[in-house]
Amino acid sequence: MDTADVILSVLVVVIILVSLLSNVLVLICFLYNPEIRKQVPGLFNLNLTFCNLLLTVSNMPLTLVGLVSKAQPGGDGFCQIVGFLETFLSTNSMLSMAALSIDRWIAVVFPLRYHSKMRHKDAAFVLGYTWAHSMSFSTVATCLSWVGYHRFYASCTLFNPRASSRTQFVIFTVFFHSFTFLLSLIVLCVTYLKVLKVARFHCKRIDVITMQTLVLLVDIHPSVRQRCLEEQKRRRQRATRKISTFIGTFMLCFAPYVITRIVELFPAVLINPHWGIVSKCLAYSKAACDPFVYSLLRHQYKKTCTDIINRLLKRSSLNTSGRMPENQVNSIAPSVPSVCNTEN
Repeated sequence: MDTADVILSVLVVVIILVSLLSNVLVLICFLYNPEIRKQVPGLFNLNLTFCNLLLTVSNMPLTLVGLVSKAQPGGDGFCQIVGFLETFLSTNSMLSMAALSIDRWIAVVFPLRYHSKMRHKDAAFVLGYTWAHSMSFSTVATCLSWVGYHRFYASCTLFNPRASSRTQFVIFTVFFHSFTFLLSLIVLCVTYLKVLKVARFHCKRIDVITMQTLVLLVDIHPSVRQRCLEEQKRRRQRATRKISTFIGTFMLCFAPYVITRIVELFPAVLINPHWGIVSKCLAYSKAACDPFVYSLLRHQYKKTCTDIINRLLKRSSLNTSGRMPENQVNSIAPSVPSVCNTEN
């Protein structure tokens, strides 16, 4: 292994660890907090977390094995199963992000009708479509033997070694990425830009009210006035920053890999194997970013994580101290005299 392979191997290990820990934490928060389970976006987050966890434990380690050994991990049948999972899970995760953006768009643009437009059965219908959409592409690719070990990406993924069916594979690949990556990107851009437009409109209304209040309060201290103006600026930037994070991470992680897969369809273009693995690592890194982008940085998940940590620390401190909690002592203490009396 050369230096580049060592660096890429370490990068894959880091992505596996971060993705595994963060997605497991999201799953723990979902199971611990009933309020998160009641919310409709929680179903989309659960589906996204499920896809990321399966991708982390099934595909990423085999990519690491292929990168280190420079050979296909397992036989052809095993590689086809892994490639089927990779196609299904990556497609499902992209569509889950699009579903989350649609949910946010309905919540912001139609707040009074959100609960009637996005119910749990509506979310289940959307998730059913994402599974059917993902299953159809992965099943077709597997049945046509267009799944195998690709040495440029050191992983089992879409691959066609036969020259006889090259034209059909090119059409399928373009169609596949158009209805997964491109479709999800268009949905993300349209919905989140609508959300940003509404957010900016509300910010302007709040700014007008704030400025009118500051004009009326003549005796207000200059430092208070300055803090109000700074809060206005932060409010305007907060919405833009969140929308940029949603769309930016999607583009940064998936676009290099998808563009590389499209470019390699041209026989005259040679792909550097190191770049192929880098683009694959970027696509894998989305599974490590999603828990922070969609869940763990939200107040509800932060509070849940804090409650879990405090509960664990309290329990461990009681175990290490070896002392009985005060409430248990009080509950046992009244029964001591009665026991003594019965013995007498």
